[in-house]
Amino acid sequence: MLDKVEALSTEALMAEIGTRARAAGRVLANAPTKAKNNALMAMAKAVRAATPEILEGNAKDVEAMKANGQTAAFLDRGTLTEERVEAIAKALEDIVALDDPVGSVIAAWERPNGLKIERVRTPLGVIGVIYESRPNVTADAGALCLKAGNAVVLRGGSDTVNSNKAIHAAMQNGLSEAGLPEDAIQIVPVTDRAAVGEMLRGLNGNLDVIVPRGGRSLVERVQTEARVPVFAHLEGLVHIFVDKAADLEKAVSIVTNSKLRRTGICGALETLLVHKDVAESHLPAILDALNANDCEIRGDAEVQSIGSGVLEASEEDWSTEYLDKILSAMIVPDLDAAIAHIAKYGSNHTDCIITEDQAAADRFQAEVDSAIVLHNASTQFADGGEFGMGAEIGIATGRMHARGPVGVEQLTSFKYKVHGTGQIRP
Repeated sequence: MLDKVEALSTEALMAEIGTRARAAGRVLANAPTKAKNNALMAMAKAVRAATPEILEGNAKDVEAMKANGQTAAFLDRGTLTEERVEAIAKALEDIVALDDPVGSVIAAWERPNGLKIERVRTPLGVIGVIYESRPNVTADAGALCLKAGNAVVLRGGSDTVNSNKAIHAAMQNGLSEAGLPEDAIQIVPVTDRAAVGEMLRGLNGNLDVIVPRGGRSLVERVQTEARVPVFAHLEGLVHIFVDKAADLEKAVSIVTNSKLRRTGICGALETLLVHKDVAESHLPAILDALNANDCEIRGDAEVQSIGSGVLEASEEDWSTEYLDKILSAMIVPDLDAAIAHIAKYGSNHTDCIITEDQAAADRFQAEVDSAIVLHNASTQFADGGEFGMGAEIGIATGRMHARGPVGVEQLTSFKYKVHGTGQIRP
């Protein structure tokens, strides 16, 4: 289809992509598990074989991003290495091991009149994924949609256009080898922003769901303008509360890992809340560990009095997703205050409590209304792969249909199969 790009307007191009996706989706909806798994294995093989081409394309993208003055976090998300390409291939193989949700019976019951009713998982149809600076999403999203029997239209950011096209080419090779339609996984071949607008309008009724992966401005636009359902989170304003019953060693380890393992992901810690009873005993060691890794601390007056070099936090800091080596910190009087702070400033994404008091942990996990609520574990586990769900297409913080990591199961709907023996309704 790429040879048609110059001959078509953006509107016509996107309409054709949608039509092809719908047709491919009908095939995928009834494709046997073996065929989908064979395609995934062939994709993994093709990605490994195409490593030189993928890295060559990525090098061009990274050079352009640097020339455009992109941030370190943005560059980290967009950069591929041989190890990261191998991780992409491995993620495709991991999805093979997941149970195929399509056709599975969620519930079954029999009515007094003898009707037997089953609620059965079905594909959503055609999914649109709009993403920025994460070339691995090309493979993750395409593979997850395929496993769940959905066709997918991928629109990556212009910053990683060469990387995305190289990965997509390898995936289409895998589809072809397995005898599945190449149109099952399509990538928008133009960087024209008008293409996004066409997706938000639903591609003439051919798009069933949109998943945005990117910065706040992208997600806000999608949530505001989309005419189809959206699975998304606006931002990951992640909190950790160090309770008065927190183990010091665990607190230091969990906080530093949550903040610094990878600062540019949505599960990275942004605000630290510390119970006043352990501020003097726990906070210095935590701050020392963060300072040793060049993490800037912005704190309230009490934090400033305990830690050296702590900058004064502004009101804006409590609602800022830094995605960088910057952390806001506050001392709170109790668990109630921590929960209230998260309710006021949080983004319903991921939050954590560190404590040896099970009652406090239970209350925190019950009352904090986030998609992922952890106890004594790094917030960087906010990831579908770490949940055993395989690669994720994204994390949703809404309350309808999908919440938390969106994996193969969340990419399905359901229908009712009703089995009778001649019953009629009186």
